[in-house]
Amino acid sequence: MTLTNATPAAEAVQLDARGLKCPMPIVKTAQAMKTVDPGKLLEVLATDPGSVADFAAWSRSTGNELVTSSVEDGVYRFVLRKK
Repeated sequence: MTLTNATPAAEAVQLDARGLKCPMPIVKTAQAMKTVDPGKLLEVLATDPGSVADFAAWSRSTGNELVTSSVEDGVYRFVLRKK
């Protein structure tokens, strides 16, 4: 797991969850969210195809907004806003 303070696109904490299988991308995201201030962004990169449904469900259940999601070259990108 790698956390960085910003991404070129936005002021966001970045979590690299590539190579992790379910449920670890969500587990690492929940841990990382504890370090993010309310209203701030967390960008997560994952390679598990199941993470698309997992992040949508996690966002609904926690109240943290799934701002955007995309996929490029097998890497899924999720941007979440902490409630």
